[in-house]
Amino acid sequence: MAEALPRIAIVGAGLLGRLLAFQLRADAQITLFDQDSGAAEQSAAYLAAAMLAPLAESAESSHGIMALGEESLKLWPKILQQLHEPVFFQQQGSLLVAFEQDRACLTQLQRNLKGDNYQRVDKAQIHALEPEINSRFQQGLFLPDEGQLDNRELLRVLATSLRKYASIDWHCHAKAEIQAQRLVVNGKVLQGFDWIVDCRGLGAKAQQSDLRGVRGEVLRLYAPQVTLQRPLRLMHPRYPLYIAPKANHHFVVGATQLESEDARQPTVRSTLELLSACFSVHSGFAEAEIQYNQSGLRPAYVDNEPQMRVSGKVISLNGLYRHGYLLSPVMVDLCRNYLLGNRLNPLYLQQIPTILQESAPEILEFA
Repeated sequence: MAEALPRIAIVGAGLLGRLLAFQLRADAQITLFDQDSGAAEQSAAYLAAAMLAPLAESAESSHGIMALGEESLKLWPKILQQLHEPVFFQQQGSLLVAFEQDRACLTQLQRNLKGDNYQRVDKAQIHALEPEINSRFQQGLFLPDEGQLDNRELLRVLATSLRKYASIDWHCHAKAEIQAQRLVVNGKVLQGFDWIVDCRGLGAKAQQSDLRGVRGEVLRLYAPQVTLQRPLRLMHPRYPLYIAPKANHHFVVGATQLESEDARQPTVRSTLELLSACFSVHSGFAEAEIQYNQSGLRPAYVDNEPQMRVSGKVISLNGLYRHGYLLSPVMVDLCRNYLLGNRLNPLYLQQIPTILQESAPEILEFA
């Protein structure tokens, strides 16, 4: 008789929850709970630009983040090939530029990079890479290995693919809580799961007081007069700005980080700064349509590094900060192998020693 598959509850169907369910589809009976609709519009993943930029991010993060991001870049094409529909994926590098008055920002970023796979580029080389952008850029950095994907397309296609498997039972608009070793959904205790995996991001803050939110503000533009070949970062004294081109002249524009838990809608000031930056890069953005302007909070621990916390039969995947798409494949691979009793990739533990945290379970006592 075949051994019964483990029963696993996944709480939270943002990027991590969907990707983990998909990677476990042949190895477990999955029940997926999420308070959102299938569109994941409340998740941090819905807001993201989905840039896969381990070297660029290393200027403000650890060598471990860069190394695991490089591993994820290898995993993404394999994951996308298994989905039931194509998803926009590009690996044509990143271009980092600055105006002359901000050249010191570019120089400082170069000094902070943890790797050396980049090229200094001059005006002519910048024009060859991106012939349409402002001709005033005299110097830049080209990072040839970096990439990006379309976050919303990925979330949609993951949802479509998950619903094709009998091994996955998905419950939307479900209020799920994890109380010690118990799963409570819509006020009812659910039993019979071998594992409970918490992928709620900031939704887990009541259980993890060391989680904080890091604000992000994003514009989505349709600019038929603009063509960019790859993500572009504009160095700025206050904070770097990015423009990530998606298919059919759609662009995601944002600031890499705003250290605040302010959950308000985008401010006039920040929106004007983002739009001004776009126009300074390419005048064609003047006629762009603003399709979406939103802010959100990304979950982070104090060191801005991800953790998989194991306590009894409850596993938490959290703290991916602004590296959700960059690190999700690695975190899911780590969790999947742990759940199935497989060998864990030693690289993950070597590069970020705190990535796996195991502790004794908290048990509720009843009078």
